[in-house]
Amino acid sequence: MKRNILGVDIGGTKTAIIYAREDTRIEIVDKTAFPTGGAKETVDDIFFNLERVKEKHGLRNEEVAAIGISCGGPLDSERGVIMSPPNLPGWENVPIVEMVKTRFRIPCAIQNDANACALAEWKFGAGKGTKNMIFLTFGTGMGAGLIINGQLYSGTNDNAGEVGHIRLSAFGPVGYGKAGSFEGFASGGGIAQLGRMKLAEKYQMGETVDWCAREEIASVSAQIVAENAQKGDPLANEIIAISARYLGRGLSVLIDILNPECIVLGSIYARNENLFFPLASEVIAQEALSLSRRVCRIKPAELGENIGDYAAVSIASNIIDKN
Repeated sequence: MKRNILGVDIGGTKTAIIYAREDTRIEIVDKTAFPTGGAKETVDDIFFNLERVKEKHGLRNEEVAAIGISCGGPLDSERGVIMSPPNLPGWENVPIVEMVKTRFRIPCAIQNDANACALAEWKFGAGKGTKNMIFLTFGTGMGAGLIINGQLYSGTNDNAGEVGHIRLSAFGPVGYGKAGSFEGFASGGGIAQLGRMKLAEKYQMGETVDWCAREEIASVSAQIVAENAQKGDPLANEIIAISARYLGRGLSVLIDILNPECIVLGSIYARNENLFFPLASEVIAQEALSLSRRVCRIKPAELGENIGDYAAVSIASNIIDKN
């Protein structure tokens, strides 16, 4: 029997309402998006668009099994409160879950975006069928969601999975406010920093780089580096190689501590697995415990650019499964 579920994906610039049907698989039926503004106006817009989606598809409240909300942290998922996320200025201790429950009388829960993406890949993507899985965002930053013994693990106060803060080297690109961190080496921001450093070295030695003029160094991005690495450029591949080896070092720590069946990596890794996997695997083979390493698969995320949509409705799906 298909279940109707709704998702709310609150981002720094836009918010989306997603309607999905779920049985053995999930089908995204409809989606509408609008700009994210202040807390009050955006909550009003969320309510309005939830009502509009329900009306459009002829859904009564009792025909909606659950509503899931995905939002950048910090959050208090137990109390259902958004606690002043840096990408949502002015959102101070907003009890969004209670507000939705009061308005619609439908079960509701919230998770940070990394946890929500972990649920999505676990339920419907690369980690489907596993009991112990780690999801790493590998996007602008490095966030993580942990599935342990078949359940999302968020820690004592929703801070489990902040693996980007782990320091892997005394020196290195800055990520999560820490030089040499996992996020510093394995994220879009970190790869851009590595790129700027390597490009500056080239130009200071009197060399030139075809894909980046001296005056463009400050604006180099991970995407530019990866595109040129895919074309076989030696410098771009050198930059990616640094990131890939430190990725392997960070994954080895996670494999040793959590003994997962599967580690799923999104965004930059998923689009460039051929660049990262061989070097990361070499390091894992050297660093991780062999018994743990043998049972762990490293996989690219499968849900692609629509993972945010699946993430929000996966929270709703998880509410139903827990009850």
